[in-house]
Amino acid sequence: MIRLTAPILTLIAAFAVSTAPARADDQLTHFNLDNGMEVLVIEDHRAPVVVQMVWYRAGSADEPTGQSGVAHFLEHLLFKGTDTLAPGEFSATVARNGGNDNAFTSYDYTAYFQRVAADRLELMMRMESDRMVNLRLSESDIATERDVILEERNQRVDNNPSSLFREQKDAVQYLNHRYGVPVIGWRHEMEELSLEDALSYYGTYYSPNNAILIVAGDVQPDAVRALAQKYYGVLPANPDLPKQRYRSTEPPQIAERRLIFRDARVAQPYVSRSYLAPERDSGAQEKAAALTLLADILGGGTTSVLAEKLQFDTQQAVYTGAYYSDTSLDDTTFDLVIVPVQGVSLQQAEDAMDKVLADFLVQGVDAEQLDRIKMQVRASEVYARDNVEGLANRYGRALTQGLTIKDVQDWPATLDAVTADDIMAAARELLDKRHSVTGWLMAEEVSQ
Repeated sequence: MIRLTAPILTLIAAFAVSTAPARADDQLTHFNLDNGMEVLVIEDHRAPVVVQMVWYRAGSADEPTGQSGVAHFLEHLLFKGTDTLAPGEFSATVARNGGNDNAFTSYDYTAYFQRVAADRLELMMRMESDRMVNLRLSESDIATERDVILEERNQRVDNNPSSLFREQKDAVQYLNHRYGVPVIGWRHEMEELSLEDALSYYGTYYSPNNAILIVAGDVQPDAVRALAQKYYGVLPANPDLPKQRYRSTEPPQIAERRLIFRDARVAQPYVSRSYLAPERDSGAQEKAAALTLLADILGGGTTSVLAEKLQFDTQQAVYTGAYYSDTSLDDTTFDLVIVPVQGVSLQQAEDAMDKVLADFLVQGVDAEQLDRIKMQVRASEVYARDNVEGLANRYGRALTQGLTIKDVQDWPATLDAVTADDIMAAARELLDKRHSVTGWLMAEEVSQ
């Protein structure tokens, strides 16, 4: 089973029994257990299915120096045995009960989930709570699974020039922060990961007071509370859990950085640029909202500024894009991509992109385009409510990265309140080449 290394679906929950559960709305219940575990219940009674997710507030950016990849390695190892489950029995039991399960690791979190019939929730809680504290590993498990993650790196990174390029570019972007280290790990450090490394990370971060339980689907909050108390509430909190998530911070970027990555396997060269950008902060989401809309305006599809100017007007590019990752515990990035048409050099593509950006900073936001984007955002929020797994994922990512339930629920209104002036202020602050990393991905030069 392939374990995902980037966020996919998730639900949140927090447990530490409080006097009365706080109702965020008619379909969401949030409470805590005495041992510090958070629980979130999202009700959706349209189908007799349920998704259980356990999110840990620990990812690759929390790894000790020299042990890159241990968070993702441990994610794989959690599918080995416990005191009561043989290796592989967890997933086999889920499948035997008609469900599916998986897990994923990111910089700021690791999450495990199962989707099953609603009447199988108790079984899922029993197994998930068991592996939270009773994992049993052997040297044979370590050797076998280390080979698996090395092969995963081969397939996903080493055999993909674009992945290698992004990995190198991230390392240039983050000089001092762990976001510059790949989630899957550097190969030379992955090869040395040991049983002691895995158990140390497990013992530090895998505990109820560092976890969020999210249960979404055809469930009643009181029933979920009772099951959570029965299986998770009896687990001891980790008194040695670090009080803060210690992260090294980036120094101010005072010079433009550039990267050229050549690989003989590259068939389509392209230009990529990233700017260090603020993350979405609890209670202060306005700047992140402006950057979210700026990404849509500049590169959010065929009606965006970059597409209109470079793909259609001048026909210099076959693809353009702009991306902003708003959920991140620490500073994130705002990225631009230009894939030139054949015959247009990377330098010409970059120059054309710079001209479009400079013109945009002078001309400003088109009011009709902004209204259209906001309408699309409102529509997407309505559609999102039909996907209970997507809602769970949204809350899980937010809660593990410093946001609150209120922040998640306020987000659509925050986006809708953004003005053209807000977007232009964010653009002027962001789009400074002195604060950028520009990379070229290209084929090997042919010797004459």
